[in-house]
Amino acid sequence: MSIAPQLDGYLSVRRSLGYDLRTDERVLRRFARFADQEGAPHIDTALFLRWDVSLPDVGTSTRSARLGKVRLFAQWLCSIDPAHEVPPRGLLPDRSGRPRPHIYSEAEIASIIAAAKALPSVYGLRGLTCSTLFGLIAATGLRISEALALDDDDLDAGDGVLRVRRGKLGRERLLPLDSTVVVQLVAYAAERDRLLGRTADTFFVSCKGTRLTDCGARYNFAHVCQRIGLRADQQYCRHGRGPRIHDLRHTFAVRTMINWYRTGKDPAREMIRLTTYLGHTDPDNTFWYLEAVPELLDLAMARATAGGEADQ
Repeated sequence: MSIAPQLDGYLSVRRSLGYDLRTDERVLRRFARFADQEGAPHIDTALFLRWDVSLPDVGTSTRSARLGKVRLFAQWLCSIDPAHEVPPRGLLPDRSGRPRPHIYSEAEIASIIAAAKALPSVYGLRGLTCSTLFGLIAATGLRISEALALDDDDLDAGDGVLRVRRGKLGRERLLPLDSTVVVQLVAYAAERDRLLGRTADTFFVSCKGTRLTDCGARYNFAHVCQRIGLRADQQYCRHGRGPRIHDLRHTFAVRTMINWYRTGKDPAREMIRLTTYLGHTDPDNTFWYLEAVPELLDLAMARATAGGEADQ
């Protein structure tokens, strides 16, 4: 079967999810025409490379973007016909692309928090602060900068709301919290003040009683990840490579979206809420998770395809 007719169905499915695919359609139709000219009934890596070299010379970021668009199309086709091959992600070099997030399992998050609690310090404040900080980010998807900028009066424990005054680009937003998160934050603040012997203005503090820094938070997170095997041990207190603290935010977003599909919620309506909750200025930044996490893309495609069949 020709590839070009199948492209119409792919574009229709993704547009039903809210994507603006003007650029994608232009690139993919050009690719589909090339495939049909070659008489190729299926996508494979060799076909993509032949198409790539047939195009005018451009920068690596443009070539990599083309690869990403073809890969998504190939993934969709593979779910229908396994004879299609998805070109590998690193087939073309690109230094400007977003790193693929590490999605933590529940067990990994529990291990991170437990290991953070055990971080040594004279009064135990280091473990208390880091475990609560990492838990809050995992439970709310806060950026690390937003969490570290919190002051004591940003938590409204009575109404279960957290005020984020220093979001990206200076935007402020209010986050409703689960009651279990409120309990943990209140308990942290009380124990923090007991250990300091005074009431703190800054929410997350170091052992010195000052605001925990970004460098300090990342160092402790890397150290915890090394202790539980998520990163290799390093000499001279180096962080090494591996899952990042920012991936806790990615994990929150992905789990939230997966839950929509599994519980039958309307992704288009829920996406607006998640975009606001995460503090994204552009919904495309939230839609990116569909492309970055294969399980999400599969769920989204299945939902959209089922909806299209029901309408027929």
